[in-house]
Amino acid sequence: MTTDEITDLLTGAYIDEFETVMNYQTNAIVLDGIHAEEVKTSLEEDIQEELDHARILGERLKQLDESPPGSESFEANQHSLQPPEDTTDVQSVIEGVLEAEADAIETYRSLIEAATEANDPVTEDVAVTILADEEAHRTEFRGFQKEFPMD
Repeated sequence: MTTDEITDLLTGAYIDEFETVMNYQTNAIVLDGIHAEEVKTSLEEDIQEELDHARILGERLKQLDESPPGSESFEANQHSLQPPEDTTDVQSVIEGVLEAEADAIETYRSLIEAATEANDPVTEDVAVTILADEEAHRTEFRGFQKEFPMD
């Protein structure tokens, strides 16, 4: 595994974290109804953590003598996390979060593997730390999935 491959994974994760922030913020604003409040609160709390992930990833890119990408590098991929047409459709947001978290978990596991192969313990540590946060988010939203009504 080359440093270029590691920086590509870091760059992709950096962009993904910002897309997650945008979608979490939007859904926290647009969701309506009594069932939405707990999910909205969770999304709002997770926004800062996702921003912290992006900062950490950007700093690691800088340490590797790369520049984190700007907005022109952004291409939206989280189609299932778009705000629902029915703003009381909390379940679709929960499903979207679970899909986004699954993608993030896959990315960070790939980054761990790449960093291990490249003997890059710093990047490996960054990825392990963020992976733990993403797995915790997934666990929380699996709980929401079980307790919120299906439409």
